[in-house]
Amino acid sequence: MAPLVLEGTWTALVTPMHHDPARSLDLAALERLVEQQVAGGIDGLVACGTTGEASTLDADEYDEVVRTVVRCARGRVPVIAGTGSNDTRHTLQTTARAAKLGVVGVLVVTPYYNKPSQSGLLAHYHAVADASPLPVVLYNVPGRTGCNLLPPTVAALARHPNVCAVKEASGSLDQVQQTLLLLRDVVRVTPFTVVSGDDGLCVPMYSVGARGVISVVSNPAPARTAALWRDFRDGRAEAAARGQLDLWPLIKTLFSEPNPQPCKAALHLLGVSGPAVRLPLVPAGADTVRQVARDLQDLGLLRA
Repeated sequence: MAPLVLEGTWTALVTPMHHDPARSLDLAALERLVEQQVAGGIDGLVACGTTGEASTLDADEYDEVVRTVVRCARGRVPVIAGTGSNDTRHTLQTTARAAKLGVVGVLVVTPYYNKPSQSGLLAHYHAVADASPLPVVLYNVPGRTGCNLLPPTVAALARHPNVCAVKEASGSLDQVQQTLLLLRDVVRVTPFTVVSGDDGLCVPMYSVGARGVISVVSNPAPARTAALWRDFRDGRAEAAARGQLDLWPLIKTLFSEPNPQPCKAALHLLGVSGPAVRLPLVPAGADTVRQVARDLQDLGLLRA
């Protein structure tokens, strides 16, 4: 299998939907979104992650979304797919299916609700990595899953040749730094990277050794988000810091309600896709929509 070096700015794509359940997915809007991302200079795409409401998609819809993203990307940027669930067997099945859809890797969130121990997480990820025909990206987001993938566990999993990266969204720079320190002692043939899963911590994480981001804010602001990594990578740290601060109000608003409600509101304001989400999520409230509009206007992305 080809190695996957997860680096740069990757967009955790929303899944555009129609309000009418009978029409379900809005694949035309998804195509527009992919084109917008590529034009904005992002480095990769994530289909059917948690931002993509993957847990609400049936198997046919999942396949449609992943196929559409791969087809529209046309090899211009790589695509990975979210395959994680709170059931190891189901994760293995989804991972095997995703491998047939043209993606280059899989993003596997920690099992939610079950609250496995660290030894349970090791067993879960080893089962996935052993069986997966594609490189595996770990995904730690304890605020959503109730389960924290701790630094020693990440370091242990990084020794597996089929585990290539961790998307770290614990919200803790202390945890990120502990992980990076432990990874210094991990010997690998291929690279293992830490990428940010917190838009609000991108540049701070870059400063201690993270190599990119899997981003939500890049859905409405791909060029602005991509510039953060490129500025930092190319030695323009002050420009990266300014860009992070410029984006922070929009980032804060995008997470003022459950993700991706505000993000879909932003894309609706920008004319990319509609605001529809699936229950138990509901469209962003009026106050949030107004604040999203103000933030987009302040960034010059939306006319007043």
